[in-house]
This record gives sequence, C-alpha cells and structure tokens, in this order.
Amino acid sequence: MPSFRTGAAGVDTSDWPLIPAGPFLMGSDSSDVFPDDGEGPVREVTVSAFRLSPTAVTNAEFDAFVTATGHRTDAERFGWSYVFRGQLHPKARPYVVDGVVPDASWWWGVNETTWRCPQGPGSQAVADHPVVHVSWADAIAYAQWAGARLPTEAEWEKAARGGLEQNTYPWGNELTPGGQHRANIWQGTFPDHNTAEDGHVGTAPVTAFEPNGYGLHQMAGNVWEWTADWFSPFWHTRDQPRTRIDPQGPPRGTAKVVRGGSHMCHRSYCNRYRSSARTQTTPDTTLGHTGFRLAVSVLAEGDR
Repeated sequence: MPSFRTGAAGVDTSDWPLIPAGPFLMGSDSSDVFPDDGEGPVREVTVSAFRLSPTAVTNAEFDAFVTATGHRTDAERFGWSYVFRGQLHPKARPYVVDGVVPDASWWWGVNETTWRCPQGPGSQAVADHPVVHVSWADAIAYAQWAGARLPTEAEWEKAARGGLEQNTYPWGNELTPGGQHRANIWQGTFPDHNTAEDGHVGTAPVTAFEPNGYGLHQMAGNVWEWTADWFSPFWHTRDQPRTRIDPQGPPRGTAKVVRGGSHMCHRSYCNRYRSSARTQTTPDTTLGHTGFRLAVSVLAEGDR
C-alpha cells in the first residue's frame, strides 16, 4: 500500500503519480450512456499538470486525520447512514430506520453507522479498504488537512483514462481481458445475488487490482469518488469557452459529481464503471459505497 507520511501538512504528496498537462478527449457518444447523465458529446478538454493520489483514501489514512483533528463526520452528526441491505452486519438489524434512497430500496438507513462501522453497528472498518460514509464536506475537510484538494471532474477523467484515448475502461475496451477481472464490480444478479467472481463481495483493498497507465489503482469500481464539481448535464454544452481549458463545472448546483462506479455497479442497472461515466450525489449524502481521492496542483508543489 502506498505510504502516506503525515506531518505538518497532513500528507506527503510528492510521490503521487504525475498526470501530464495537455488535451484529451472527454466524454462518450456510446449507446451505453445514460442520457440524463450528460456524458456526451465527446470534446477535447485541456487540463494543467497535477498529481493524484494513487488510491482512494483508506480507513487507516482517514483515522490519522480524525486522530489529528478530532473531525466528526456528517454521518456521526446525523446519527445514521445508508447501508446496502445485502451487506448489513447481523448485529445492526435492530438499528435499521425508515430512511431509504428513492428508487433504490436496497439502501437502508441504519442508526449509528459511520466510517468506523461501515456495515452498521457491530462491523469494523478494514485499514486498507477505502473510507466510506463520508460526505463531500468530510472529503473537503480531509483535503484541507492534507494540503490537497478534490480533483475536478475533468482531471478525474483524464487520470482515469491512464493515457488511453477513448477506451471504455482505464485498462482498455474489454471488461475482463483474457478472463481477468480488473475492477471490483457486481457479478451475478443485482441486488440479490453477487457471485463475487472478482474476489470481493463488498469493498476491496485499495491496491487489490493493477493500476492503470498513470499508476492509479481502481479508477473503476470499488467506491464512487467525490469530485470538486457541481453536477449539470448541460453546462459543458452551453458554456463551451469555460468548459474546454481546466474546466471546474458550473458555479452552483444541488448535487456534486461522483465518478468511477462502485462494487455495487452492474451492467443491468448501473453501467457506470466506464471512464466517461458520471452521476450525481447531494453533498450531504453518506453511503457505504462512496469515498474519495485527492489531487494537488503541480505549481503548488513547486514542480515546473
């Protein structure tokens, strides 16, 4: 697992993979896209050089942040969070409340669920798995402590592509090249039967699969990742001069862009583990399949 050496700035980012400056083709015109997501059209976007953490932030890393700052997550303040019903810890059932995600009845609101007990009371976070049940504000707080930031959506997609142009996945166009699983996603029939052919029922260790061409692990599957941008399906088509060079999304909105898909994504309902795929989540939402990774601007590091 990559070493994160904590100090005055929180995290040493100097050995994070460098994503080079320059243009790339963002978005997709594929028939596999969800029209309401606004993936298309394919357009050339240029981003400045930056560094991206090679993995999503882990439970161990988040624990170091909480220990250093005393941060209390939104899920802890709310007193509950959403857990996938198929992964609910047996001891957590008395804590289930009435809250459900609209049109997603497999999400159950569970009292006393936090990043420390991601499957509800009685469960325990695993050190090298990605932290979950963190809101966008929690991710921002960690980023500020670490001396970093959340990546923009454009930065995230360029990094996910790993230097490949318009390939479907971070590793190429085949989901399982040579029969090899390259991401932690759902196999079987969602939401009732997961065969776990990729070796993982829930989240996986952050380095469980080979990195892409930029040295970044699991830019597809495992957990959704918060980005800095507000979500809009139209912004990039209506304000093109502002969405072609270091775009930062619309100036306001009601939901943030999340990227990468998760271990719960299945082609039958959520084919969003593709490099171009995007969706939205309100910034105060906490879920058992959403985490984040961090970026730093190269100029802020002193690199030229």
